Amino acid sequence: MTRRERVIKAVNHIETDIVPYNINLTHQEYEKVASYLGDPHFLKKIGNHIDSAYYDGYPTEISPGSGYWKDDFGVIWNRNGVDKDIGVIDNILIREPSVDSYKFPPINEERIRREYERLMNNGEDTFKFGSIGFTLFERAWTLRGMENLLTDMVLEPAFVEELLDEITEYNLKIIDIAMEYDIDGFHIGDDWGQQRGLIMGPTYWRKYIKPRLARIFEKIKSHGKIVSLHSCGDIREVFPDLIEIGLDIYQTFQPEIYDIKKIKKEYGNYLTFWGGISTQRLLPFATPDEIKRVTLETISIMGKNGGYIAAPTHSIPCDVPAENVVALIEVLQHGQG
Repeated sequence: MTRRERVIKAVNHIETDIVPYNINLTHQEYEKVASYLGDPHFLKKIGNHIDSAYYDGYPTEISPGSGYWKDDFGVIWNRNGVDKDIGVIDNILIREPSVDSYKFPPINEERIRREYERLMNNGEDTFKFGSIGFTLFERAWTLRGMENLLTDMVLEPAFVEELLDEITEYNLKIIDIAMEYDIDGFHIGDDWGQQRGLIMGPTYWRKYIKPRLARIFEKIKSHGKIVSLHSCGDIREVFPDLIEIGLDIYQTFQPEIYDIKKIKKEYGNYLTFWGGISTQRLLPFATPDEIKRVTLETISIMGKNGGYIAAPTHSIPCDVPAENVVALIEVLQHGQG
């Protein structure tokens, strides 16, 4: 059975020989583990089941070593703090609640196509996603500022609707390009959750996010592709809405937030859950033996009747001991079944 076939079976709620899995690491953690193993190519040997072509605005460092990166949208990301992979925004581009003050960049079609050509010709038997990060809410607040956008949702609804419509149209054009390639699915990244509940609450989520997300899902589904969504935090209030508009896979599934047995029982017939191995509590603080035990327990619960892709809840951060990463890799590769 190929890795692609395992993922497809999981999404169709069919058990496989081993549960499909995927491990990503931050750059700092990758360097730590590579040094620990003495193998800079260890990541290629993990056996990850998923590959993707990812669009996030393609941040480029403004000057070598500066730690400041600028993306296609003009957003400047400061990566001089703890987070070296994403960073925090350093400027606000839409200073007033009017889209007239901002012009969206031309789509970098040449680079997007290069990414998809690379993906489709990588020689791996993996499940292949197209992917957009910072899709709706995140793209809007990176341009307008988080506090401003949340205030606008209450005081300037027409502006928020117009801004999100423009972002949606931009993304649909990228998805149109992606659909020219023989990918298996499309993965959307858009963080709405905090440790307890939605950042904007379910009412504003349904007003602003849901109808535009439905358009995006419909576009993907019209091509017969699997739809996957990443959102950090607790978004259980809108699980029924996401199922209604066609979501197949939910990532990331944080066990410190969700009761995994309860969620599996309630939604396991409708959603495939991707994640479940805590980067907040388990991986940084447990022993390697504890990591193996908890991972096997999670797989036994979530993998029953398919519907599960085992993975850390986020890219593994730099505070995780290298031996814990090795333990996770070993149990996913060999400890199942």
